[in-house]
Amino acid sequence: MNENLKYGLFFLGGVTLGVVGAVAVSRGKLDIKPFATELLSRGMDMKDAVLAKMEGVKEDMEDMVAEARVAAEERRENKA
Repeated sequence: MNENLKYGLFFLGGVTLGVVGAVAVSRGKLDIKPFATELLSRGMDMKDAVLAKMEGVKEDMEDMVAEARVAAEERRENKA
C-alpha cells in the first residue's frame, strides 16, 4: 500500500473518531457503539471503492505505457 494513502487513511480515521467523540459529548450519550460500527463499516466500503478505482487507473497507465513502447519501437524500426 502506498505510504501516502496509508497516512491519509490514518488521518481520516482520526478525524472520524474526533467527530464521533464530539457528537457523543455534545449529546451526553455515551453509547456510541452502533454509530461507530456503522461509521467504520462505511469507511471500509469507501476504502475498498478507492482501492478498486486506483487499480483501474493503474491498469490504464500500464496499457498506455505498453502502447507507447510499441510506438517507440515502430519509430526506431522505420528509421533503420
